Amino acid sequence: LSTKAGSRSVLATLASKVKHINGRYERFLERTFPRFYVLYATFTKGIQALFLEVKEVRKIKSKMSHQRLSVQQLPYREMERLRQVRRGTWDAIHQFRRDVIKAIPIGVIAIPPFANFLVIVLMYFFPRQLLIRYFWTPSQQVEFLEAYDAIRRDSYPNVVKSLALAARSLPDPQLQKRLQELCAEVQRGSQPHVANLYAVRSLFSGSPLGLNKLQVSHVKALSRVLFLTPHLPAFFLRHRLRSHILEIRHLDRAMLRLGLGQLSEEELKAACYLRGLNSTHLGMSECRAWLEQWLGLSCKLQ
Repeated sequence: LSTKAGSRSVLATLASKVKHINGRYERFLERTFPRFYVLYATFTKGIQALFLEVKEVRKIKSKMSHQRLSVQQLPYREMERLRQVRRGTWDAIHQFRRDVIKAIPIGVIAIPPFANFLVIVLMYFFPRQLLIRYFWTPSQQVEFLEAYDAIRRDSYPNVVKSLALAARSLPDPQLQKRLQELCAEVQRGSQPHVANLYAVRSLFSGSPLGLNKLQVSHVKALSRVLFLTPHLPAFFLRHRLRSHILEIRHLDRAMLRLGLGQLSEEELKAACYLRGLNSTHLGMSECRAWLEQWLGLSCKLQ
């Protein structure tokens, strides 16, 4: 027992010394190389955040297993946390697992003493290509989200154009005219009222606007909007698109149960961005107002 206690004491002393040396090292970096220190601090916090998220995901999965819960029965925050993992069921994308796999080489590189300098060099020169979001600085997160949103925005005109073309084949002249007017309104840069969108909901349950009836070019444009690769056979594109939409539908209902007032600014912005709105420069009130309209339509649809 005395040997074990002595070992613990030595380890505690060693850990304390390492912590002290590391603290002095970080203060030196902050004073002498402030730009380098930002990357160093981002890397350190990123490693901690990654391991905490892995631990949290394992805890949620264990809870689901013991209580025999489906994803749809989880509270909003737990459902959102699992979103990128559960795409193995809902969607063919395993973003969270890909993030972990992508982080393994970075972790291996950083194992040798002072090898984290190499990681920081990678962070400086190739942040978006080589690193996952945990290792992006706050300014990089805004920059990269805007870059991805620019790709998404390029597909919006194609989506609306495809919708307007498909509307020509609708059998009901009145609804056809109403949908074409909505498309024209969007093309002019206006945002339609939720009530007007809800009025044409029946058109999307059958030909030619049902998901299984859309032209392949239309499906590809929608896939790009949702950051899904369009380079797959039509069957897989439709399946993945449906899975992704169902995922957002479940999240919408969980968010409505929780209440928008319970979400932090970061959560509000992330929810808007996932649903197609670039929220990087929006405030809480703007995000909440937009989500209220979104949920007002989404949660009424079957």
